[in-house]
This record gives sequence, C-alpha cells and structure tokens, in this order.
Amino acid sequence: MDNQMRHLVYLIENAILNLPEGQEQMAWLIDFTGWSFSTNVPVKSARDAINILQNHYPERLAVAFLYSPPRIFEAFWKVVKYFLDPKTFQKVKFVYTKNKDSVELMRSYFDVDNLPTEFGGKARLEYDHEEFSRLMAQDDVKAANLWGLDNKHQNGTTTNGYSGAEVVPEPEFVASAAS
Repeated sequence: MDNQMRHLVYLIENAILNLPEGQEQMAWLIDFTGWSFSTNVPVKSARDAINILQNHYPERLAVAFLYSPPRIFEAFWKVVKYFLDPKTFQKVKFVYTKNKDSVELMRSYFDVDNLPTEFGGKARLEYDHEEFSRLMAQDDVKAANLWGLDNKHQNGTTTNGYSGAEVVPEPEFVASAAS
C-alpha cells in the first residue's frame, strides 16, 4: 500500500508539473469498469489517498468523475463522505453510461476530441509502456530542474546513489506453473 500511495503522489506531482500555464486545478476521470468486491481498494488505502489529496493538495481538484461505478459503491460513498471536506464531497460526480445527464455533465468538462472513445469521446488511445516510461523520465528531469536538483547529478547518478531517469522496457509477465 505504501508504494501505491507513493505512486499516487508521483502521478499527481507529474500532472501538476504538466498543467498549462495559469491552470491550478484538474478534472479527474476515475474508471470503475470491471470493479468488483474482489478487486476493490481496501478502506485504509482509500482513507490514505483522501488524506494525501485533502491535506497536501488542497484545491487542486476541480471535479472528479467516478465513471461507471457499481451501484453498491454509492452506499460506500455515503460512509466515505464523512472523511471528506464538504467542498471536496461536492466536487465528486457519479457517471452512469445509461444516464444521459451524467454523461453530458462529464463530457462538458473534457475536450471530446481528446476524451477516449470508451468514455464517449473521439480519441482512440493505445497504451505504450515505453512511451509512457519515456515521458515519465522527461518529467523526472523537469521536476529535478524545478527543485534545483539538476546540479546534483554526478556521472549519471544522483548524490543519493540512485541512477537518473531512464526509459525501462515493459515488464514481461511470467505464466504461473499452474497454467
């Protein structure tokens, strides 16, 4: 769970780093397609994520769309709301594919040309691990420059002994012996 929280912070920091000039807030689209009780996020993780977002990134969220959550999630949400600042709670919108009003509200926040087709947009996106890794490596260099850490690199390593940003190949998954 600690690594998941670190990854969340890393992604938020990179998103902030790439906001257009003058833009301070983000719209989030969280896809619940395929979510089930067996794949759900532990309550502690949800609480930790809420804590990080509210206490370390206040007012960064303009709106969050929970896309296609199971109906049972709304009951869970009624409990979670007590952990949220009321302003944050108001920013969260449920989007159901069969509810045209909720879909239209979501689409009003996104450029339809850049919104993936699975969310009702026109963009056909395909995940490329090496491209994603390359972009994250560029962001790592950009962040290091922003924080004045760029002059601390010596011979390709930082003063803490870790190597600098690099593109890594997509991991290969090994089939289990039971397969």
